[in-house]
Amino acid sequence: MPYSTSCAPTPARSPPKDHWRTLRAPVWHGEHVQFTADQQYAGPPDAVMALLTDPAFYAQLEGLTKVAPPEVLDRVVDGSTVQMQIRYRFIASLPSAATAILDPARLTWIDDTTYDLAAGSSRTVLRPDHYPDRLQASATTTFVAKPGPSSADPEQTVRAVRGTFKVKVPLVGGKVEKALASGLIEHIAEEAAVAATLLLH
Repeated sequence: MPYSTSCAPTPARSPPKDHWRTLRAPVWHGEHVQFTADQQYAGPPDAVMALLTDPAFYAQLEGLTKVAPPEVLDRVVDGSTVQMQIRYRFIASLPSAATAILDPARLTWIDDTTYDLAAGSSRTVLRPDHYPDRLQASATTTFVAKPGPSSADPEQTVRAVRGTFKVKVPLVGGKVEKALASGLIEHIAEEAAVAATLLLH
């Protein structure tokens, strides 16, 4: 399915720290791995969400360290709601005990995210292409406006991600959960750095 490419290619570089930063670290507890990732962007929520719902943005996510370049499968707009379906492949290292049970080449999934542009929020379900009985993950995200540091600075957005990972693998499930969730958190941070750079243009 063809998509418009409104995001022009941007040289790979890190944005100024004032324009993007992770505010909280991952948290592990209970039977599930619960993770959080907060980012702060220079730009209003509607600009951040417009970028994340533009298929052209994902074409720029090359050279990241935890997840292979994503493939946008579908984009459906219904009023103020946008549903994105994107395939990802995990490429970070896993514990050897986990790779004896899970084939790293088969760690692919569809990120099914529905953005509510009016509410400034989104809901995500990760749908594994393989091992659907062993891997479960979901997340909710809010996009909240906040004033810039001064009247001369643009409005900012805090993107707050809250998610849960569950891996049903005997004996090594906890190790796999932490490895996957850590990789996902780092991917979200890398993705956010690219987004922040684009928002500066």
